[in-house]
Amino acid sequence: MARLQKPKSSVGQKMKIERDPVNALTVDVEDYYQVEAFADVVPRGEWDRWESRVEANVVRLLELFARQGVSGTFFILGWVAERHPRLVRDIAAAGHEIACHSYQHLLISAQNRAEFRADVRRAKALLEDISGQEVEGYRAPTYSITRQTLWALDILVEEGFRYDSSIFPVYHDRYGLPGAQRFPHVIRCASGELLEFPPSTVRLAGQNIPIAGGGYFRLLPYSLFRWGVQRLNRIEQQPAIFMVHAWEVDHGQPVIRGSRLNIWRHRHNLAQTEKRLARLLRDFRFAPVRDVLPMTGQAVTLAKPNLLKSAPLYARMD
Repeated sequence: MARLQKPKSSVGQKMKIERDPVNALTVDVEDYYQVEAFADVVPRGEWDRWESRVEANVVRLLELFARQGVSGTFFILGWVAERHPRLVRDIAAAGHEIACHSYQHLLISAQNRAEFRADVRRAKALLEDISGQEVEGYRAPTYSITRQTLWALDILVEEGFRYDSSIFPVYHDRYGLPGAQRFPHVIRCASGELLEFPPSTVRLAGQNIPIAGGGYFRLLPYSLFRWGVQRLNRIEQQPAIFMVHAWEVDHGQPVIRGSRLNIWRHRHNLAQTEKRLARLLRDFRFAPVRDVLPMTGQAVTLAKPNLLKSAPLYARMD
């Protein structure tokens, strides 16, 4: 297991590091034309026709992480790994964790059980063969483990995954399960247990406010985002899980036609992402998911779920 290289810090920063939880740093490795918002404009059968920019974007992130002395988890699309195997090997060689982001970035709700199993099995095998690492983690495209697709958790257990980071406890027009637990916990499925590391939120006025990175990192003022992570770490004493898409450090990417809302969501503040990310890595400490989850505690208490009557049993990690 790769050890986190701590950046240089002052005495005051060292005191902060000893007190605050370690957060999980994650990257979703996909190209700019593979996002769900543009699926009706760029069909999967035409992906190979588009200019690929994923290698250059990942290299920029690897260089940034090396400068900051941090390691993270890269949730890689199997389709990308198949066409850029050297990139996967470079990520692994730099000491980062390799995890699975599906093969073809298809919403789970658009697949049946057999199709979903085939997709994750193909992607996991590809990533393990290329990287030489055991792939333990999964993140669904567009956080698409929702109330209607909880059945996917059993398949993840059966296919050998140890943890998931797909159940977003928020209201959103494309994803979300608002009643889900906000912090790392164990899910007991019919096929076994799975660790769940939910995308991060803070609780305000009875609502879960997302601070998980991605578009939220670009749309919110940095000061507000930083406050949210501090609140999670210092008040609730919980680790955050931060995500950045590889394409979010590339403000020169081609414009894809689509609705004004989708274009705005996709492109807003792209030029600021890398600078903000460097600041975030200085303000907080980070590690791969595989290293952060064991730090959340080992005592497990099974409890009935608050989600819905048909959900599997959930167990909070106290």
